[in-house]
Amino acid sequence: MHIYFKKILSYFLFVIIPFLASAQNKQKSNQIDRPKLIVGIMVDQMRWDFLYRYYERYSERGFKRLLNEGFSCENTLIPYAQTVTACGHTSVYTGSVPAINGIIGNNWYSRELKKSVYCAEDTAVKTVGSTSTAGEMSPRNLQVTTITDELRLATNFKSKIIGIALKDRGAILPAGKSGNAAYWYDGSSGMWITSTYYMETLPDWVKKLNDKKLPDQYYKQNWNTLYPISTYQQSTADDKSYEGKFQGEQNSVFPHQLSSYVNTNYTEIGSTPYGNTLTAEMAKSAIENEKLGQRDVTDFLALSFSSPDYVGHRFGPNSIEVEDIYLRLDMELAGFMDYLDKTIGKGQYLMFLTADHGVMHSPGFSMENKLPGGLISDFRKPLNAAVETKFGIKSVLLNESNNQIYLNYKLIEQSGKSLSEVKKFIIDYVKEQPGIANAFDLEQTSSTSIPQILKDLVINGYHPKRGGDIQIILNAGYMMGEGKGLAATHGQIYPYDSHIPLVWMGWNVQHGKTNSITYMSDIAPTIAAMLKIQMPSGNVGKVISLVKGQ
Repeated sequence: MHIYFKKILSYFLFVIIPFLASAQNKQKSNQIDRPKLIVGIMVDQMRWDFLYRYYERYSERGFKRLLNEGFSCENTLIPYAQTVTACGHTSVYTGSVPAINGIIGNNWYSRELKKSVYCAEDTAVKTVGSTSTAGEMSPRNLQVTTITDELRLATNFKSKIIGIALKDRGAILPAGKSGNAAYWYDGSSGMWITSTYYMETLPDWVKKLNDKKLPDQYYKQNWNTLYPISTYQQSTADDKSYEGKFQGEQNSVFPHQLSSYVNTNYTEIGSTPYGNTLTAEMAKSAIENEKLGQRDVTDFLALSFSSPDYVGHRFGPNSIEVEDIYLRLDMELAGFMDYLDKTIGKGQYLMFLTADHGVMHSPGFSMENKLPGGLISDFRKPLNAAVETKFGIKSVLLNESNNQIYLNYKLIEQSGKSLSEVKKFIIDYVKEQPGIANAFDLEQTSSTSIPQILKDLVINGYHPKRGGDIQIILNAGYMMGEGKGLAATHGQIYPYDSHIPLVWMGWNVQHGKTNSITYMSDIAPTIAAMLKIQMPSGNVGKVISLVKGQ
């Protein structure tokens, strides 16, 4: 009996087990090779040159690791005119442009609703996680699918998609229509929240994270420079009149005293490096508790760091504050990638890092250094007055957003005046203003005497049902408004706004770089090709060759 058992065991070991292993390998060979997790990282308001401006001060495990191990698309551009947050996040994840995906700005004027519309607003849903209205948001205004939607479709909705950002639009739009969750920060309560579009109550892990009151913990640390302030050689002097200030501060210099905000002002956390820390902690908690990348299907974490945008607007890209926040973000990225290596496995996740837009130099900085630039006074009131004097039409301007003017058709019609005649008068008036490069009828873009490359950018950004009537092009380096509390901004066609980083790393990505022109809209189809899934429904981008063996 003992001998018989040994014979059966030997047969099992030498015949059955190899057979089972072969069957298992065959089953694996029939499966599509995909990463465990995709991590899309967007840095709000990161110009391409920030990869190298502070390169010597970066650690080996942050931005340098991405460049040294990954594939960098060094000449990545934005393919439309209005370089703002909502458009950038949407274009990256849809492979599309505003003319197709419908997200033409952070805000736009709706002739149908007769009011300004916010890109993610949705009064049909309610806030989940606080008592404020900050959660009345959803992706309903988005008119096409995202790469995250397509991953859900390709896996019969087994993949988990989670969007995280301080800004609602930075979390909602990348997560797509079918995302499992999008979480954003409520500045009125200091809590991570969502909306009933996704769920009826916050998961316990989000509640526990909120209960830690991390913003208060960070505020108590105040904000001083990471290194001695004398070593910040890539920045201007600390005290500049054109820089903004924190609420309650007398000037814009370090150290920034934040401890007074504890339990009183949760909005300001976004304008500090701690906003990035808070976002990274939320991302790690999502991976841990939702088991992202730790299941039998590919998951997607859409992560956006919003704080560089808040800091850049307030202090300008040449400030010590911006240099410091990038040195600190470098450390956040290093820690996050180390966490992914440990939790998901090195080479088992696909990561890309890019930006939604760049940023101009502060007009004050440009003027003091004899560079082109300046502030453009608000000419809307005098323009309305000029139209009233010329045509007898009062308040002809309905709205001005995304450098587009919306006209009141009803008033023009009632006046008996020609719409084309009124348009021409307004265009001529705007073109005469200091700091304005051009203005033209959006319906006549194709026949306007401007370079073809500019026509393409404007056309790609123009949505006939949501766009305005007249396009304004500012001179390079110029900013609309009086600049109060706003050191710098973005939204123009120029390289400082439209040239963004794009670095890939991880699963199946070869090390290298390309200086050929790529566009932010190429990201989604590239992921689709790598995963062998359908590209988003509004896709216009092309696949970038960055896979090993290509």
